[in-house]
Amino acid sequence: MKTKIITLVLGLIGMMGYSQQDSQYTQYMYNTVNINPGYAGSREVLSIFGLHRSQWVGLDGAPTTNAFSVNSPIGDSSFGIGLSVVNDRIGPAEENAISADLSYFIQMSDNYKLAFGLKGTANLFSIDVNKLNIQHQNDPQFQNLDNDFSPNVGAGIYLYSDKFYAGLSVPNFFETKRYKDNSISITQERLHYYFITGYVFETGPNLKIKPSVLAKAVEGAPLQLDGSLNFLLYEKLTLGAAYRWDAAWSAMAGFQITNSIFIGYAYDAETTQLENYNSGSHEVFLRFELFNNSKMLTPRFF
Repeated sequence: MKTKIITLVLGLIGMMGYSQQDSQYTQYMYNTVNINPGYAGSREVLSIFGLHRSQWVGLDGAPTTNAFSVNSPIGDSSFGIGLSVVNDRIGPAEENAISADLSYFIQMSDNYKLAFGLKGTANLFSIDVNKLNIQHQNDPQFQNLDNDFSPNVGAGIYLYSDKFYAGLSVPNFFETKRYKDNSISITQERLHYYFITGYVFETGPNLKIKPSVLAKAVEGAPLQLDGSLNFLLYEKLTLGAAYRWDAAWSAMAGFQITNSIFIGYAYDAETTQLENYNSGSHEVFLRFELFNNSKMLTPRFF
């Protein structure tokens, strides 16, 4: 009985904080376009990406995320475009975010490019209050929502070469409030600031090492830091580990099936009190790319 009560309380807390946190990804280094529009087209190929994340498996109402994106350069121009769809579910709430990205690249040197990106997003938010135990059923603040629409815009900059990348972005500039009554709002979308960077060290013909860092800041929440270390073996097998500060340890693996197809998996083990109520988080992705023969001859690490 005690476990059920704790699970319910944690679930409700998670739901109330739901719109204050963007989707969380352990393998953010492969899913950069969702947080930084400047990434769109940077791989110089048509890149199609799909991801599923089940967080805190075994906890009632735990978050699940499905993400799909496609991005590509526009011919031989200095522009890139992208389209992405992210579906988030937690408890009785569901949100779908449909985003379009546009990037512009500047050749800074022989090896480096700087990209500026813009993101436009349509958010569709739904909640089924019948899944909650509400004391006052007729309270107007607790009524079903069905695809409640809110627009948003974001921007980012992305500096990169074949071995290095760094980006700074704000995917959503507008703070959307739902169930708002005067100065009170039960859910609120706050500004998220992202910084991402990584480097590829070539230690030999069959081994590459890539450390990477993601920092996320949002008002009202502690600074989130993700550090990861991946090893690419024989241009095929990727093995790595990651740590989310005061939150979780992660193990990652990926395999380059062909030059066009890359599959990956990650497992998160909680280090907070939540570890007593779930069996970890699972994340799997698939990336498919169409190469231009005049462009990349081998798959790039990021």
